[in-house]
Amino acid sequence: MRSAQISRKTAETNISVNIALDGTGSYDNQTGVGFFDHMLDQLARHSLIDMKIRCEGDLHIDDHHTVEDVGIALGQALSHAIGDKKGIRRYGACLLPMDDALVRAALDLSGRPYLVWNMELPTAKIGTFDTELVREFFQALSTHGGITLHVDALHGINSHHMAEAAFKAVARALREAVETDPRTANAIPSTKGAL
Repeated sequence: MRSAQISRKTAETNISVNIALDGTGSYDNQTGVGFFDHMLDQLARHSLIDMKIRCEGDLHIDDHHTVEDVGIALGQALSHAIGDKKGIRRYGACLLPMDDALVRAALDLSGRPYLVWNMELPTAKIGTFDTELVREFFQALSTHGGITLHVDALHGINSHHMAEAAFKAVARALREAVETDPRTANAIPSTKGAL
């Protein structure tokens, strides 16, 4: 089973991430940020990546360090679990509807981090959660996972629906990209021979 365990400790956060790429989407995520935990649960469930995340962060300041640093650690875990990328499909995409929201995600496990973010969430908060942190999470995930990631909101009027659709769309794209392609199980998916 392709898996990884990452620990990351700074003056702002103390994080442990355990993932298994070939899982069933089981999850046990506790960051102290309720909405963020809900989004991480969606990411695990819809990617079929088993995920256990623990974070103790400086929430007395705000949620920023917790959300960003979990993105960093999860990106590192994904990169480690994927390894040399032999046999993976590499690319994934999803067009995901959720009520009023329609979000498109497309990604490439290229080793070249790049985020294109075309989502304007209509409110500054979802409950007590700062909506700008949705982008911060995906920026950290993309950078530290070596992922080219495009996320576009095509429709949406409800911030919760739009954010959740983004996490689910990325999850479905990630599920496709990390899967083993039986036709090329022993090959790197690149003409360069390395990713």
